[in-house]
Amino acid sequence: MDAFCELSGLDPLWDWNRTWYTDKPDLTECFQNTVLVWFPCVYLWLLAPFYALKLYCHDCGCIRISTLCTAKTVLGFLLASFGFVEFFYILLERSHEIQNHMVFLLSPIIRSLTVVLAICIIQLERIRGCRSSVFLFLFWVLAVVCSLVPLRAKIQLAMYEGITTDIVRYTAFFSYFSLQLAQLFLCCFADQPPEGKTVLVKNPCPVKDASFLSKMLFWWFTGLVVKGYRTPLEAGDLWNLREEDTSDKIISDLEEEWTTECAKLQQQEKTMAAGVALGTRLPDQAQILRKLQKEQSSGFCLLRTLARNFGPYFLTGTMCIIFHDFFMFAIPQVLSLLLGFMNEEDAPLWKGYFYATLMFLLSCLQSLFNHQYMYTCFTVGMRVKTAVMGLVYRKSLVINSASRRTCTVGEIVNLVSADTQKLMDFVVYFNAVWLAPIEIALCLFFLWQHLGPSALAGIATVILIFPLNGFIAKKRSKLQEVQMKFMDGRIKLMNEILNGIKILKFYAWEKAFLEQVLGYREKELKALKKSQILYSISIASFNSSTFLIAFAMFGVYVLIDDKNVLDAQKVFVSMALINILKTPLSQLPFAMSTTMQAIVSLKRLGKYLCSEELKDDNVAKAPLSTDGEGVLIDNGTFSWTKEGPPCLKRINVCVPQGSLVAVVGHVGSGKSSLLSAMLGETEKRSGSVSIKGSVAYVPQQAWIQNATVQDNVMFGREKQKTWYQRVLDACALLPDLEILPAGDSTEIGEKGLNLSGGQKQRVSLARAVYRKADVYLLDDPLSAVDAHVGQHIFDKVIGPKGVLRDKTRVLVTHGMSFLPQADLILVLVDGEITESGSYQELLSRHGAFADFIHMFASNDRKESVTETAAQRGARRASSRLSVTDFMPFSRDLSQEQLIGGDTNSTNLQGMEPMSEIDEEQVPEDLGKLMEVDKAHTGRVRLEMYMEYFKTIGMAFIIPIVFLYAFQQGASLAYNYWLSLWADEPIVNGTQVDTDMKLAVYGALGFAQGIAIFGTTVAISVGGIIASRHLHMDLLKNVLHSPMSFFETTPSGNLLNRFAKEIDAIDCMIPDGLKMMLGYLFKLMEVCIIVMLATPFAAVVILPLAILYAFVQSFYVATSCQLRRLESVSRSPIYTHFNETVQGASVIRAFGEQHRFIVQANKRVDFNQTSYFPRFVATRWLAVNLEFVGNGVVLAAAILSVMGKDTLSPGIVGLAVSHSLQVTGILSWIVRSWTDVENNIVSVERVKEYADTAKEAVWTMEGSSLPLAWPQTGTIEFQDYGLQYRKGLDWALKGITLKIQEREKVGIVGRTGAGKSSLALGIFRILEAAKGEIYIDGVNIAEIGLHDLRSRITIIPQDPVLFSGSLRMNLDPFDTYTDEEIWSSLELAHLKNFVSNLPDKLNYECSEGGENLSLGQRQLVCLARALLRKTKILVLDEATAAVDLETDTLIQSTIRQQFEDCTVLTIAHRLNTIMDYTRVIVMDKGHISEMDSPTNLISNRGQFYRMCREAGLV
Repeated sequence: MDAFCELSGLDPLWDWNRTWYTDKPDLTECFQNTVLVWFPCVYLWLLAPFYALKLYCHDCGCIRISTLCTAKTVLGFLLASFGFVEFFYILLERSHEIQNHMVFLLSPIIRSLTVVLAICIIQLERIRGCRSSVFLFLFWVLAVVCSLVPLRAKIQLAMYEGITTDIVRYTAFFSYFSLQLAQLFLCCFADQPPEGKTVLVKNPCPVKDASFLSKMLFWWFTGLVVKGYRTPLEAGDLWNLREEDTSDKIISDLEEEWTTECAKLQQQEKTMAAGVALGTRLPDQAQILRKLQKEQSSGFCLLRTLARNFGPYFLTGTMCIIFHDFFMFAIPQVLSLLLGFMNEEDAPLWKGYFYATLMFLLSCLQSLFNHQYMYTCFTVGMRVKTAVMGLVYRKSLVINSASRRTCTVGEIVNLVSADTQKLMDFVVYFNAVWLAPIEIALCLFFLWQHLGPSALAGIATVILIFPLNGFIAKKRSKLQEVQMKFMDGRIKLMNEILNGIKILKFYAWEKAFLEQVLGYREKELKALKKSQILYSISIASFNSSTFLIAFAMFGVYVLIDDKNVLDAQKVFVSMALINILKTPLSQLPFAMSTTMQAIVSLKRLGKYLCSEELKDDNVAKAPLSTDGEGVLIDNGTFSWTKEGPPCLKRINVCVPQGSLVAVVGHVGSGKSSLLSAMLGETEKRSGSVSIKGSVAYVPQQAWIQNATVQDNVMFGREKQKTWYQRVLDACALLPDLEILPAGDSTEIGEKGLNLSGGQKQRVSLARAVYRKADVYLLDDPLSAVDAHVGQHIFDKVIGPKGVLRDKTRVLVTHGMSFLPQADLILVLVDGEITESGSYQELLSRHGAFADFIHMFASNDRKESVTETAAQRGARRASSRLSVTDFMPFSRDLSQEQLIGGDTNSTNLQGMEPMSEIDEEQVPEDLGKLMEVDKAHTGRVRLEMYMEYFKTIGMAFIIPIVFLYAFQQGASLAYNYWLSLWADEPIVNGTQVDTDMKLAVYGALGFAQGIAIFGTTVAISVGGIIASRHLHMDLLKNVLHSPMSFFETTPSGNLLNRFAKEIDAIDCMIPDGLKMMLGYLFKLMEVCIIVMLATPFAAVVILPLAILYAFVQSFYVATSCQLRRLESVSRSPIYTHFNETVQGASVIRAFGEQHRFIVQANKRVDFNQTSYFPRFVATRWLAVNLEFVGNGVVLAAAILSVMGKDTLSPGIVGLAVSHSLQVTGILSWIVRSWTDVENNIVSVERVKEYADTAKEAVWTMEGSSLPLAWPQTGTIEFQDYGLQYRKGLDWALKGITLKIQEREKVGIVGRTGAGKSSLALGIFRILEAAKGEIYIDGVNIAEIGLHDLRSRITIIPQDPVLFSGSLRMNLDPFDTYTDEEIWSSLELAHLKNFVSNLPDKLNYECSEGGENLSLGQRQLVCLARALLRKTKILVLDEATAAVDLETDTLIQSTIRQQFEDCTVLTIAHRLNTIMDYTRVIVMDKGHISEMDSPTNLISNRGQFYRMCREAGLV
């Protein structure tokens, strides 16, 4: 090469004295004209073939010629022409001595040919649809960088000699350079999309249109951030998913592969099984081993399939992280060079600037590659989640019943929620498993280089710190379990309190339960406190780990040998390496545990996805033909599992087209199994099943979707108005729709919460009828409906005159009345058909069927009696509902329901989970009883923070701030001490007083560790104080709320406040604050250190700080909203999953699998549309912030170089090594800030109920109420009026009435007449709107609520018990002795029952008293009343709950025991009040009649009519 250069009269290629050892560095002429010109060209020519091959393989369609493409091509031709012109210019001018100018001749030609190649590549990219080229971008970057040196030389020469000497040459060079820059600039933009690829998506993701540079820096995301900053983001603002992220694309690719993998697995199993079958049966251990092997292999299969699909993209990410590591380890080496430069007296300044710039560039590249890696990981994670969800969902539609029985619905939903999350974490942390050990080894290697064997001391420290943390983590998880146990207890109790709140208010028991809840809370907080103190030790040890490692290394290093001295280079390069070391050390244990969890999850998923499926050949489907059989089973034997006993044997069924076949038999005789066999849901052992035409199926347990009634009926078909109305009419749904708030667009809650059993059954039937299928399989659809409705449905739908008369119908039934109309009856006994024939034939045979009929005939008389009662009940139910219909009714329940949930009416309480969708179709409040929980939008107000800190108390906050300041002060001091130590002059190869220096260093470091422990404990304790107060306020506010509050607030919302929001206040907010404050003070420390070294840095740091605050405020707003949107869109996925798993057989029977799969895809995709921008937002922020942070590095380094003469190496090392941490600190601050922002909302939501309306005070201070009040028990109403809410009709109007002592008064009237309102008024559950009530001459409005309610007693309609001992249920305040309790139990006829219980009075009642029968619960309520023995008793008669026996017991006890009390009975059954002294007949809020029963009957008024209806007259 040198010879080649000498030919042209140039100096040799490389000369160190010109390049490095000089004040004015420069490259030789030869190097500039050869290497710098050829290097970019070699890059392009070498890689072009591979790049062309890649383009050839990936065709994305052709792009039309755009302005951008034209500009690039034109500039390219101009560049090429420059080279050719130069070539000919030299040829002509220097033709006589051409061999002396070979270098100048060759370079332009090579350059021009390369540019021509670049133009070809531009065109090739255009044809193959590549919109933004990394390959050419790098080429132009290289070209520009290589031209910079000649550019500098040319400028210097021009300044020295003037331009005029060779104006052509200069002009040519400068133009050429400008064109190269222009090309580089154009390369930063993306071309338009290829033709035919422009899909008209409403809101496409801009990453598609982003150029390579924009993708690297995430600039394409800025639009959304700005939008989110201006107005809170809505779901409509989010971009659609890219095609490669959608469920359709991902799963269609994956499904085929997975199916083949599964087939391979099953093949292996078969061969293994065959091998085993030849020998004997395997011993148990071997069988278990085989099972484990199967799970293992299925897990690995899944991993392999996922890796094949997502591996290549994941590998690009892995490449990024390897580059990132390379740059990360290069930085300390450059720092070492920079500090070496600071030590040299006469080193030229340009080297310092060179090192500073190099550090800045390396930091920037490190950031870029790191975030590209994270972005890749999260994208792959997101795709894996979509893929796994899709596979599990599809599997749940084809899994057979045997496999389905091995896993509950909860487990399947868990696979989708928990296990996919574990896989996503695994994708992010997987590389750390193998990279972290390598990083740790490299750190040690570099530390060994600086400090020799002392580096091992650092590792010893690490080995001590990490097991300590492991031990703490173990202890904490135990404490967490304890805490969760108490929390569960508290939530369970809260749930009961909310469900039985009415009883608490009637009995004035709120205080007793308040104490119980607080008891749980204290225990919970005690466990939390212990856990937090342990956590503080863990945090302190981890945050001091840098110091501890450094202390160990430096200590050992200086103590081993006097000649070992610490200079700036050793100290600060070691510190930089230790800071690098912390990351892999903290990641490794986490990565390990994540991997272990992922392996378990893979096994579980693999096992589920490989489980047995339904066979397609179970049922032969044939098209409909006019005659012949609709359903044919020929000698069939069926079982539910492969190995299990058959559930149906020797089945021969032939159902003629268009006939009605009834299937009867005792419970468990296999009736439902027969229908399942026809649907192909069971294992077919032998025989054949064939069905002609389409099938509709009504299961025994109605399966209802969480959608509107209309959607449930139409089930994916389009609406045909007249047919739809006809179906509703035939299925007796029209009266129900009139009751439902929004008709058929009322949303039905999950699992049909707000429908009664009969309504669900009818909706399920209507769905089948609407289908117009050919074969109907009906599994006892009339079991849950009233008898007369059943008759109506049979006549209108199933029977010979019904809508389905021409269809083939197979009806499983218990109703004997329908059998005579069936064409064929099958009698099943123990899974075999014993008889078949028409009704008359079977009767004449005197077989099992005839006995069956005779047995039922004897019961039938009873049944006819109950049937008329049922009809009457139904009539009453319909009248009852119509009354609520005409009342101005949105949130106000009819009085009846207020006081005792009315059993026959639609359960309005159940209408909670109304989702938002409903609102748009019908007027606002229709179909809504409950107030929906709102997602808050926008930023969190400052008051919330003030509110939170106020709760902690100033006395606590000031010490916390001081402790933080002290901790950071100690940290600053020990770092500054190190820099002083490093600058200490070396005398005779040693430093003086090393022991003293080490001791001071150690003392400062340990002081910082203790301070960290102090601050974290203080914040934890402060957090606990705050959460104790907030929980207490919330609890008191809720318990002090009036009854109306509980009727309009779903208990779910309230429980959510007590569970999730309080949990966030307990743990999340303090943890977030710890991190945020820790990093904020750390940042202040770094800034102080940098400014100490170079005060001038303030000029740079201030604008950077402003920029940082600006970027951060943008991010926080957007991030909070994205998080909200993401969590809102997550639950519909699980709801839908849940429904599908439960209704899989129905979905299969109707052949709707595809529609449900599409729906599931939509829901997953909708969730991912908010998840994707959420993780990109973090990347966007981090990349932009880290450039700010790298700016600080650059400033610190450049300013240090400028102040070389005045600054010592120690302080420079301190400043630069600290500034390297800024990038990490900045991103952590924002992350923890966002966490706090997201969780502080909980404070807002807990505080919400402070401002709602409250009841009157519980007890009056200094009230002069006599202890024995009321003594006589007289009650007087004076012009009393009652409204449920302002502006509504009066529920009671002008009631004036006096009840004497010991009087027994019955109150009767139709539903909604105001009977219960009287009781509500006496107990002040509702306050009087006008008038007063006096009890014993005391105006009840002037005493405390508890004073009133504890002195009068009610026996409510629905007996509510709480979980706890029986004693607690009778006497929560422990005011009575055991003798008194036993005597009350004896009077309530419960003594024998209780004394036979194992724990007697301490017998634990389960939640809601489930482990006692309804009658026993009613008697417990009676015992409560007997125990209190007050002068006034209000008896709200249970409508239908009690059996006659219990009822007579209760009535006789009341007559005997409450003889000298005033008794008010709200009666539903008139016979109980016939011997009362007075009867009050209520009508529309008035008293219409009042007299003794005999007088009222003789008056022949309203009461007489009621008695006549009841058959008493």
